[in-house]
Amino acid sequence: MTTLSAPLLPGATLGVLGGGQLGRMFVHTAQAMGYFTAVLDADPTSPAGLVSHHHIETGYEDAAGLAELARVADAVTTEFENVPATALAALGALRPVSPAAGAVAVAQDRAQEKAHFMRCGVACAPYAVIETAEQLAAVPADLLPGILKTARMGYDGKGQVRVKTAAELAAAWDSVGQVACVLEKMLPLALECSVIVARGADGACVHLPVQRNLHREGILAVTEVHAGNLPDALARQAIAGAISIAVGLSYVGVLCVEFFVLQDGSLVVNEIAPRPHNSGHYSQNACDVSQFELQVRTMAGLPLTQPRQHSPAVMLNLLGDLWFAADGSAQTPPWAEVLALPGTHLHLYGKRDAKRGRKMGHLNITADSADAARATALKAAALLGIAPF
Repeated sequence: MTTLSAPLLPGATLGVLGGGQLGRMFVHTAQAMGYFTAVLDADPTSPAGLVSHHHIETGYEDAAGLAELARVADAVTTEFENVPATALAALGALRPVSPAAGAVAVAQDRAQEKAHFMRCGVACAPYAVIETAEQLAAVPADLLPGILKTARMGYDGKGQVRVKTAAELAAAWDSVGQVACVLEKMLPLALECSVIVARGADGACVHLPVQRNLHREGILAVTEVHAGNLPDALARQAIAGAISIAVGLSYVGVLCVEFFVLQDGSLVVNEIAPRPHNSGHYSQNACDVSQFELQVRTMAGLPLTQPRQHSPAVMLNLLGDLWFAADGSAQTPPWAEVLALPGTHLHLYGKRDAKRGRKMGHLNITADSADAARATALKAAALLGIAPF
């Protein structure tokens, strides 16, 4: 694996596998810091490709495309957790790649992921791996009711089936094609939270504040970040757990660790994302160092400074549903009215077509108090037709 011998300074070219919105925001940040950028994505209209200095229009496993990315970029990262680890490994032989293929491979497989949590001493929900009919038959009864999740290629609630009985479990496994799965015991949840960690090649580690999250239909809807959004002891536990997971992976880059807070007040880890994350978007307007600047710093070998949050914040995820009226006709969301509210910051992703459930952008709301940020966010949600929270 290739490593940096010295920091990459502005003027170098930073590459990213994946052309979605996370890549776009990475590209914008890198360019603002003086870097050139290169994006590899097969879509000629990909959000990141449209704004990058170089756009290599090939698939993730195209050898010629990967070679071209290695030629133009001095270091490479990823913005999508399902980029094949083999592609990262191939690039890693030629250029510094962060996160490394091995770390991404763990995040891509729920069974490996949960085994890693256990090794790090971070509690997760009781679970069983199901890869064969024999393992299905041997599932302990006390894991039901539970959630069957495909071991690979699942995000935003995809590849998940809730089951109550052994018969429902068997039917659910059939419905996903009897691929490798993990069955997780369903636990009484009080709320969800996440931590963004950045770790450098030198082992330096910093983090954003703990983010309190609300999901709807498996997709993040609202993130609230301010002092007291979680009890201090719980926040410290989440941060310590996230750092332990990153260190255990010898991780270099930005990592999001998602947690469940149970009704008894205990904390269990849910999953990791080896990249910036929706729940960290508020940092663009509420912190002195955003998650995307942390991504640039880790891959370029620049010093990591502990981010400081200067404003309480709420982030609203903007899905394609907002571009459709109640009768199904197309509409433009009322941006002028939304932006008339104090402390609103609109981030749209440059996607050509709005589709229901598709992430089109986000709205960050900052204020001088948590109550004021929440009040403004609720006004914005009402204008946009987003359910209150």
